[in-house]
Amino acid sequence: MRKVDTERWCAAGALILMACWFPFHAAGQATRDEGGRYYADNGEPTYHIAQDGQVDWFTFSGYRRYHAQCHMCHGPDGEGSTFAPPLLAPMKTMDYATFRHIVIHGLRTVGPAQQRVMRAMGEDRNVMCHLPDIYVYLKARADGVLGRLRPNNHQPKSEAAALDDAACLGSQ
Repeated sequence: MRKVDTERWCAAGALILMACWFPFHAAGQATRDEGGRYYADNGEPTYHIAQDGQVDWFTFSGYRRYHAQCHMCHGPDGEGSTFAPPLLAPMKTMDYATFRHIVIHGLRTVGPAQQRVMRAMGEDRNVMCHLPDIYVYLKARADGVLGRLRPNNHQPKSEAAALDDAACLGSQ
């Protein structure tokens, strides 16, 4: 075998290993489970996807909340629209604190070729009560471990999650 062929085989093998390893690594990044909510080593909320594809309740909740509040501007998959930018690329590196700040306070980007304004949503309980859920859903989408369709295989809503919802949302 020629050197070029060997290099190609090695590169192809490395890509195959990465493709197989990445979904399990990303899905396994949850290191702590507190009442069904998962956290990474750094303390940030994260998703948990079991080997059979079952997603945690909060990731599923994030899907629902994203589609109730965010997809009208950012597109049905977080991939953007003519009105608002895509979210998946920035979510690959965005931490929860930055995400939270932008959602609470809004964001204004003005330049010679564009003017983008995201309204502040810090007063909207339908967003704020589920902000970690929206974050973990978008992280799972950005990491490529969750497809664009509704995740039908999900954990049931825990009693703790129901109590949290009632306490945060109250009677609107």
